[in-house]
Amino acid sequence: MCGIAGFFNPKHITLPSDWNSILLKMGEAIKLRGPDSFGTYLEKQDGIGFSHRRLAILDLSPLGHQPMTSSTGRFIICFNGEIYNHLDIRADLNRSNFKSSSDTETLLEAFEAWGIEETIKKTVGMFAIAIWDQKEKKLFLTRDRLGEKPLYYGYQSGIFLFGSEVSAITSHPSFENKLEEDAISSYLQLGYVPQPLSIYKGIKKLSPGELLELSSKTFFNEKIKKYWDFSSVAIHGYTRQSEFNMSDKEVIEDFEKLLFKSVKMQQLSDVPLGAFLSGGIDSSLIVSAMQYQSTNKIKTFTIGFNQEGYDEAKHAKLVAKHLGTEHTELYLDESTLLNTIPKILDIYCEPHSNASSIPTYLLSELTRKYVTVSLSGDGGDELFCGYNRYRWSKKILGLPVITKKTISATNSIFSTISSPKIINGIFKVLNTALPSSKKINLAGDKFHKLASVINSKNSFELYLKLISTWNEDRNIYKSDFSIHHFFKTVLEESKSLDHEHQLMFFDTLNYLPEDLLAKVDRAAMAVSLETRVPLLDHRIVEYAWKLPLEYKIRGSETKWLLRQILYKYVPKNLIERPKMGFSVPMDSWLRGPLKEWAENLIFQEKDSNGRFSEKLIKKTWQEHLSGSHNHHTKLWNILVLKDWLIKKGF
Repeated sequence: MCGIAGFFNPKHITLPSDWNSILLKMGEAIKLRGPDSFGTYLEKQDGIGFSHRRLAILDLSPLGHQPMTSSTGRFIICFNGEIYNHLDIRADLNRSNFKSSSDTETLLEAFEAWGIEETIKKTVGMFAIAIWDQKEKKLFLTRDRLGEKPLYYGYQSGIFLFGSEVSAITSHPSFENKLEEDAISSYLQLGYVPQPLSIYKGIKKLSPGELLELSSKTFFNEKIKKYWDFSSVAIHGYTRQSEFNMSDKEVIEDFEKLLFKSVKMQQLSDVPLGAFLSGGIDSSLIVSAMQYQSTNKIKTFTIGFNQEGYDEAKHAKLVAKHLGTEHTELYLDESTLLNTIPKILDIYCEPHSNASSIPTYLLSELTRKYVTVSLSGDGGDELFCGYNRYRWSKKILGLPVITKKTISATNSIFSTISSPKIINGIFKVLNTALPSSKKINLAGDKFHKLASVINSKNSFELYLKLISTWNEDRNIYKSDFSIHHFFKTVLEESKSLDHEHQLMFFDTLNYLPEDLLAKVDRAAMAVSLETRVPLLDHRIVEYAWKLPLEYKIRGSETKWLLRQILYKYVPKNLIERPKMGFSVPMDSWLRGPLKEWAENLIFQEKDSNGRFSEKLIKKTWQEHLSGSHNHHTKLWNILVLKDWLIKKGF
């Protein structure tokens, strides 16, 4: 894992005379992504410059140093990520004169043999890569298929810039520092800035599975193509589901082999390696596969909270004990969590309001004390129908019109007499008499969410309401922009899918890469920890989309196939419980220890640019403080943005 940055300036637009110092500065901005060493490549005649920060994982010697040049001198690479099948690629190249054991050199020599696009298609891995073709005078940028690794790019003052994080780009002297207003509008709805936008005007994110080509002859007119297209993979797989004729036993055995192969490949490392373990289905399955295929005890890591309803550490401990891992857990008090918030707000180079980034950072910090690489279970929900909204949203759409009208008509009255806090309290009592698999956490919040989406006309409208933070308050920001713009194409592509697959389709294209994977990447890289996601091996994704829905959800049981494999290694009673998520008690924090900080942002002098509806924000704040509503998601969303804007001088 590393950090990359650079520029392409073929027009030789005026820059400070020391171009190399600019590259060093860009690399310094992302040094935590690669603290082990740094390097630059500069060719002034062509106007090309690369900056690299290295976190050494494979071949820890100087032979793995980057930027690296191919044996003929044609290709120069600046690479962030891991190629898990690089030894297979070496075997296919059928040559023995490699200088190092690094996957970076493997890529370079494959470029020489097969070309860039064909090589990328052969890879199994996660990556963001910059390649300079010295012969053709072309720059190539590419990003992995599911978006595990980030890559930003764009023109600023006539110079093409790129970097693993936008902070590398903002360090360049040609950076223009202008906000992208559409990005702010979309952030307020989604909690993150969706691809291809970034928070800055003129800077974009390269989308997953894309390959960008730019030459000095066609400068300002980059070519972008898909070397792997999730949309095509998903639609094609879905259309073939009717032809699927394997038995349950065959599917379980087949997928288990595929998953275990992915896990084994991703355990390739020359440094200590472990895994995040929450005790849930996905992480427990990954750890089971790791431990089964290892002769040594796998290192597993969990953090716990002393607040009921948020702690999964006790479940993880039981799973770890059963599997026989070398388990480390750390219980965190409230002050530690709260003191982490300033760090979290500075980690993300764009506003990002997923509050689970707080425990994710602390888990990464704990893990990094023992290992340099950690595997995680991300991706299981999006591939195997794991989110609760996949189950009950279809039932909402199927409700009779009269039922919807009745719920809608009574909602305003109900909201007045019974806040989410009261309903949560009632269910807290009821839960004591229910089995663990039937308990309902945060019932009040879920009921009010239901009431807000009850009148949705179709899957797409329902999905947007479910994922949008300020969906019923579009006037929060003075802009005509609508996030419907970003979903227009995917909506058209997904019309042939059934409801559940349509929602999984939307999430895999947007929520997974730009929220969840971005959250983990930034939090882990802030402590120089590499994370790997075996369930996002593209061959697993392709396989999952060929499976009929019954292998993802059967009756009321989500992630059916994953469960059947997991139960071979972990007893069912250690796993079965309500889905909890990985979050923090932000609702009570905003009423307590974060109240002063929040009010300083909310009641600061009126925004000189008139960006926000201050009246609406204050109304939302007062309702939250009173306990009549739980607006912590909305408030954290706006507070993160305001804090970011102030720190960046906007």
